[in-house]
Amino acid sequence: MNVGVQAMLSALRQDPYALESVHISIITYDNEPREYVPLTALADFQFSDIEVPSAGGTFTGAALECLIQCVDRDIRRSDGEQKGDWRPLVFLMTDGTPSDAWAYGEAVKEVQRRSFGSIIACAVGPKAGHEHLKLLTDKVVALETLDSTAFSGFFKWVSASVASGSSSAGVTTDSDTLPPPPPEIQLVL
Repeated sequence: MNVGVQAMLSALRQDPYALESVHISIITYDNEPREYVPLTALADFQFSDIEVPSAGGTFTGAALECLIQCVDRDIRRSDGEQKGDWRPLVFLMTDGTPSDAWAYGEAVKEVQRRSFGSIIACAVGPKAGHEHLKLLTDKVVALETLDSTAFSGFFKWVSASVASGSSSAGVTTDSDTLPPPPPEIQLVL
């Protein structure tokens, strides 16, 4: 995962438009969510490796609640007097199914009340469920292998998605500008 994040950052930093407009936040979760890196401009973003626990719960509902709080706190919406931030793109990665199924269902409803540019969910590994992710978004992909090549490919695709798919917060659009995923990423229908 860390190799993939570094590849994404490297690709984004080579894009002058991304350097001016992209902000990144990382929320990690297992038994509880943590705002690992608060929303930070790409030019100022400093990444340190994420420690991924080998076991534990997958409290995806709590992670979505944390996301909602961060978006409500950090994203400025457009109004008649000021231009808002770009609508956030969300990339959710999970290697299981929610341990907090009821909270997950409630958080999905709250996420859908907000204006995201796109939400892409990635089920990682053979134990990751897909059905719960389809409640959150129709953009669900699967990474069956857990090697650095697959993760790097996923994060390069994320970089291309970020570079191609932003719209201003508070302005709705029906366009979906996501590029096709690489071969190691399977679309879940």
